[in-house]
Amino acid sequence: MRGISGPVPIAGVAAAISAALLFVPGAPNRAADHLDPPGRTDPTIDATPDLPADIADIFAWDTDDSVRVIVTFGGPNDPNRPASYDRDVLYKIMISTAPPADTPDITIRARFGRGKNPNEWGVRFEGVPGVTGAIEGPVETTLIKDGVKARAGLFDEPFFFDLQGFRESRSMGKVRFDNRRNFFNGNNDTALVLEIPRNRFAGATMPLGFWITTSRIGGQI
Repeated sequence: MRGISGPVPIAGVAAAISAALLFVPGAPNRAADHLDPPGRTDPTIDATPDLPADIADIFAWDTDDSVRVIVTFGGPNDPNRPASYDRDVLYKIMISTAPPADTPDITIRARFGRGKNPNEWGVRFEGVPGVTGAIEGPVETTLIKDGVKARAGLFDEPFFFDLQGFRESRSMGKVRFDNRRNFFNGNNDTALVLEIPRNRFAGATMPLGFWITTSRIGGQI
């Protein structure tokens, strides 16, 4: 699995943008985008990586009653570090409900903002299906509006991968993976989580297509 990224202009304002895709019919499923592009997000290459804009993974699944979406970013990160909140990064969760799968029929936007206390952060979700206005409130809190649950905050990194084995396999030309090594073990991600009633997607062609972008207002730091 891999992600895609690249710098593009948005509405005439320079912005760094990266994206990860999932469940696109007719194409390989792509869910992971850690440390991509390395020149801006990998701390072994850049001493000041742009953690808030670095997509980690996207997870999406459905039940009989709901569609659940999780977007992780800013990781893997030491569990002693705070969450990666930045008011200048815009997160877009784009959903395709009918062919062509690369055309968004729904775009959910999420941003963070500071409260009166500099250490207080809030989150705002806009464009959520069936929700009037925005879902907004403090981070690390389950927010509920019009039947939708939303949350933003720190979570245990869920991905399992032997990064050492991957790098050795690439450099040595032979398989070096060890399923006892998990590079992500004990680390955290910051995440956006949504649980949306399934009936909000009535008439959609399944499976739904999901992809995520992050955009930094003003371009790269």
